[in-house]
Amino acid sequence: MGLSDNLKGVILAVASSAFIGSSFILKKKGLKRGGASGIRAGVGGYTYLLEPLWWAGMITMIMGEIANFVAYIYAPAVLVTPLGALSIIVSACLAHFLLNERIQKMGIVGCVSCIVGSVVIVIHAPQEHTPSSVQDIWTLATQPAFLVYVVATLSAVLALVFHFEPHYGQTNILVYLGICSLMGSLTVVSIKAIGIAIKLTLDGMSQIAYPQTWFFLTVAVICVITQLIYLNKALDTFNATLVSPVYYVMFTTFTIIASVIMFKDWSGQNAGSIASEICGLITVLSGTIILHVTREQEPPPPPVGTVTWFINGDSLKSPEEEHLITHHRLDEYYEP
Repeated sequence: MGLSDNLKGVILAVASSAFIGSSFILKKKGLKRGGASGIRAGVGGYTYLLEPLWWAGMITMIMGEIANFVAYIYAPAVLVTPLGALSIIVSACLAHFLLNERIQKMGIVGCVSCIVGSVVIVIHAPQEHTPSSVQDIWTLATQPAFLVYVVATLSAVLALVFHFEPHYGQTNILVYLGICSLMGSLTVVSIKAIGIAIKLTLDGMSQIAYPQTWFFLTVAVICVITQLIYLNKALDTFNATLVSPVYYVMFTTFTIIASVIMFKDWSGQNAGSIASEICGLITVLSGTIILHVTREQEPPPPPVGTVTWFINGDSLKSPEEEHLITHHRLDEYYEP
């Protein structure tokens, strides 16, 4: 008996989380080794490009993103998107053992919450209904309910870009992340449409000639570029430990709303299953926030001009952290 589409999606989403969570650790190890032998990336250095570990992390991340892309073809976004929280658990656990970034007791509670919420979502997730052509996807995308969502989303993005960003962009994290999350929801539904078109084409029903396929591809490219621009602005302006959980919560919420409206993920489900999925989602989001809030803060980089050195390529030390012997000249204490 073959695997169901939902199970294929779950396996791919979990594999994606494992790859992406591992990639963060590999790239960080590579960045640290590169910083030990040259100029740190944070101050404009590129020596990390010579580190095999950094490239291993990049390859692992690409593999994870490909697995995540294919997962959206087989399973609904309401199932795949929340499972992305598992990458945070993988990253936190590997950091605990490989980078000495200790997980606090409440962090363990956050990990357990993410796992429990993910299991609840998997158990109650709706079955995927794959459209038979890209024209069917276009019909879903042009239904009144989704068009209202698209208009509301684009209106909110324009308001955030032209009104709120100039006044509040540097002080309110919701401005940049609101733009990223809203555009991200359109990215996911567009990528899902492209994935389904690719799947149908590989099955012998070519979708390349349809203009709708290229429209979805264009929308996905524009949305991804916009996301990257404003996510970089958010990371450059605010603390990464604050950006990560807030962005994950907002992105997941808007993505599920968009997918439920366009692909009707919850149609045919009873109220109990829908309520269980919502509770599972809230549990995952809560666990993600707890895990991020309780993680140890990475020490800030030393100011220029201080004496620092690396121990085993990982541990950064400074004179203030060690008991050092200070040598003075005799004539400093000699009085004639």
